Amino acid sequence: MIPLITQTPHLQILAASRALLTAELHKPQYFPVLLGAALPADWPPAQHDRPAQEQFLEELTAGGRDAAGWYAWYALRKADDTAPRTLVGAGGFLGRPDADGTAEITYSIAADWRGQGLGTELVAGLVQQAADTGLVRQLIAHPPADNAAAQQVLLRNGFVVAVSSADGRPRFERAIEPVAKAA
Repeated sequence: MIPLITQTPHLQILAASRALLTAELHKPQYFPVLLGAALPADWPPAQHDRPAQEQFLEELTAGGRDAAGWYAWYALRKADDTAPRTLVGAGGFLGRPDADGTAEITYSIAADWRGQGLGTELVAGLVQQAADTGLVRQLIAHPPADNAAAQQVLLRNGFVVAVSSADGRPRFERAIEPVAKAA
């Protein structure tokens, strides 16, 4: 099982659980209470819409403990003097890596929190999570062709443009270095 929480300078990144996704979908009044965070007015961001939430819940339910950490993650901005702990984005993987060790990453930041480097931190945290599993050799991402900001986040995190997919979206790739085992 992979670690289900990570820290970056400004974010705590928390793997979604069945309880969190169920609250987000069916009991939204309890969702921020369970997270211990304020919600932005425009929640959820584009890539974490209701169909995605439903799919993640279905996958976590079907996959049991082994599925934990391979789907949705919540990006919580740490509290400071200017704002309380706040849910600012979501990201994650579109499932476990394939036989070659390739996993797809996705991410989205709420509109009110864009342009502050939080997307870059979120992706950096997810890249580290992937590396820590020892199962991922390559990450791929398919940001929208018209979203230059999302593409810049990937470039800042060591991804390179590979090819365009059949639907015209660019494909970004990043090799993952294996984590050295302690002797």
